[in-house]
Amino acid sequence: MSHHTIEDPAMLRRVLDAVLLIEADLELPVLLRHVTEETCAMTGAGYGALGVLDETRTCLAEFITVGLEPDQEEAIGARPSGRGVLGLLVANPQPLRLSHLRAHGDSFGFPAGHPPMTSFLGVPIKVRDEVFGNLYLTDKIGWSEFTHEDESLVMSLAVAAGIAIENARLHRLVQEHAVSDDRERVARDLHDTVIQTLFGAGLSIQGIAGAVPSDVSDQLGAVASTIDYAISQLRATIYELGLTGGELGIRARIISLLRQLTIVAGFEVHSSFCGPVDWAISDVIAEHLLATVREAVTNVGRHARATQASVRLSVASDECLLQVTDNGRGLGPRESREGGLGLTNMRRRAEKLGGRFEVISQGGGTVLTWRVPL
Repeated sequence: MSHHTIEDPAMLRRVLDAVLLIEADLELPVLLRHVTEETCAMTGAGYGALGVLDETRTCLAEFITVGLEPDQEEAIGARPSGRGVLGLLVANPQPLRLSHLRAHGDSFGFPAGHPPMTSFLGVPIKVRDEVFGNLYLTDKIGWSEFTHEDESLVMSLAVAAGIAIENARLHRLVQEHAVSDDRERVARDLHDTVIQTLFGAGLSIQGIAGAVPSDVSDQLGAVASTIDYAISQLRATIYELGLTGGELGIRARIISLLRQLTIVAGFEVHSSFCGPVDWAISDVIAEHLLATVREAVTNVGRHARATQASVRLSVASDECLLQVTDNGRGLGPRESREGGLGLTNMRRRAEKLGGRFEVISQGGGTVLTWRVPL
């Protein structure tokens, strides 16, 4: 069996093509999956994965797999967070080649339903000594282990993945700063001009109402009430627009999280918001809220067999209400009654904050409701 190296013209061409994809107008998950697929094809790996580290660089925030069938993906369950040999690569970002994965001292073992894997090659994804994640390959077809040439080739492709991740994060930061500047400018304009004008108009109407017949006075009173309501709505909008310090509100954080979870769900999950969610929801609630959204959407992607899902967050009457809806197969009676670890975690988070959690499921889908007091 022939073995290609990175010096082969054809192989070098494929590496360059993968690198040049960075300039293509592709979403980051699509680009990273393509890099992983190309890496498997060029090294003859039976399975491949790409793990993206979170902002703390201590655990895996995203995990893209290649080579597994959908039923295998479902049987495996939760994606790895960075333990065992994968955790070793996170803690010590150096290339690692193994002929027997299970024999390694840091091996954590495989979950039930995971296909057996033997040979292993892992390399860090880094640019200018900044680590963004790792590329993992297992089971080199026709060979007992991956070669030094494979390692060199994969490291070249890992650079392309690193540049793509860095570009995406820098682009997001630029957008966030631009949006933040615009939000603060609009908030100032609304406060300094629109609200003051409305407030003055309301005072004038109240002054006129005392000098006109009662029927006209009642009508003017209704107009004044409408102006008061408009001012209160504008104040809520100003609070949401006026976030400073580069911090993202819960609205933007949920939208960002759902964008990340697109690859897990298999489709775009839509979101909607009602009320002043950004300033009314505390950091403590926001932490549990984001974890609940992640858990709920992940469950939809892995178990619901849905084609649509939505997340709705609202604030009203001193209560935070989250609803996650999908059009999947629904939960069976036992699942609804007992729930898995994911449902248990979401229930505990709500109860810890003095709230409630419930799941209503039918054949046409599931509605998850998570509510906590503000």
